[in-house]
Amino acid sequence: MKFYFLWFFLFVFFLASCNSSDKTQRDHSLGLDDSIILEMESELKILENEIILLKDHFEFLLENRDSILQKADRTKYSFDGGYSTNTPQDSENLSSVVILNTTNDFDKSMESVLITNSMDSLFKNSLEKYGIIAQVYYNAIDQVSRVFPPYDAKALLDLNIDVTAFNFFYEGDFNHNPAKGAKWIPEVYVDPAGRGWILSLVHPVLLDGELYAVLGIDITVEEIFERYLENKKGEYLIVNSKGDIVGGNSGAIEALSFPPLLNHVYRETILSDNYRVSDYNLFNSKNKEVREMAKSIILKKEKFYQFKDEFSPEAAYAAPFNLLEWYLIEIEPSL
Repeated sequence: MKFYFLWFFLFVFFLASCNSSDKTQRDHSLGLDDSIILEMESELKILENEIILLKDHFEFLLENRDSILQKADRTKYSFDGGYSTNTPQDSENLSSVVILNTTNDFDKSMESVLITNSMDSLFKNSLEKYGIIAQVYYNAIDQVSRVFPPYDAKALLDLNIDVTAFNFFYEGDFNHNPAKGAKWIPEVYVDPAGRGWILSLVHPVLLDGELYAVLGIDITVEEIFERYLENKKGEYLIVNSKGDIVGGNSGAIEALSFPPLLNHVYRETILSDNYRVSDYNLFNSKNKEVREMAKSIILKKEKFYQFKDEFSPEAAYAAPFNLLEWYLIEIEPSL
């Protein structure tokens, strides 16, 4: 009789183990629906066409510099030192224009401002066509910066910087962009103006075959997340190749044992004074399981990770982006 009960117990245990294994395998085989990524990137690809249109018009202006300068409206902008005096409240049609102290010839740079004034209307049109765009701008070799919509340049931009030293310029130069086409900057950054993580698309502008300026289109990662993931069922993260969380809902972030979010909102946390990027990096997590997940997904390029710790979520499913060095991760919570 004892032998019968022992055999029955082992048989039941075997069936339970098989069912559990089948469930894990079935979940694993489903993977992450990468159609979400394809949908995101299809809109981003459209912006590549948009920045090419802006580039073509910009180069047309440069090629017709002399004739445009003769007819230029010299009253459109007034300047206080290197800053245009218009404020965001003054006009919906003007950019913030700055001539930096690092220019070799202030008067020559002012001529470039006059020649490119018609870019304002094109910048505005781009924003109106694509709600995903946060701002459009260019920075030039002659240290002219034009940004639309306008912002408080005096408060946020130091006149003594060299715009060519920043990645929004040099990522578009011939060394970093030998194809001389549209390029997504690999690294996102936290915007000092308070819009969270920013993704940038740039394109060089040529004058007589040489680099004159770099056009840029900025997108907030929050806008991408809200458009495509906010209403999706599930807990999602977007991380870059360094393991930084650049977007995510509270359920996913808090399930991975990161510091509590301000009002359970990641964007509000990013904007807080004590926010540190390193605190929300998968590789820096205090949880060993989260660090192992990061290695599995980012370093080993695996699309599935099974958590082992009973205090961790059940599993993570991942898919890489194609245009960007990002990963979309769905966190499956514990049952």
